[in-house]
Amino acid sequence: MSEPTHTAADDVDAAKNERREFRSYLQGGATALLLTLVPFALIHWADVSRLTLLIVIGACALVQIVVHFRFFLHISFSHQREDLQLILFSALLITIMVGGTVWIMTSLAFRMEMSSIP
Repeated sequence: MSEPTHTAADDVDAAKNERREFRSYLQGGATALLLTLVPFALIHWADVSRLTLLIVIGACALVQIVVHFRFFLHISFSHQREDLQLILFSALLITIMVGGTVWIMTSLAFRMEMSSIP
């Protein structure tokens, strides 16, 4: 058996893929930086209501999650059922951890408030 030959076209394709991936990382980095700086700028300079500020911060956070999936983890939501299952399972675990933490902290705050009443 003969080994497959390595051609110049393979080198060109590899170089194109490297440039495309590098461009993807740059676009993702710039977008993530922008989505991080917008909430900081709004907090520092804008005079908006607290509710509007929280909505903008939450929206930027959700968009940033999608940006990280797309540009850094190279997960597109159009294929790979296993990727979607992994994402949903991770989201479930994070929801359970955050929900449990909020529940415990709220309970502790309530108990401390009740213990301080004479």
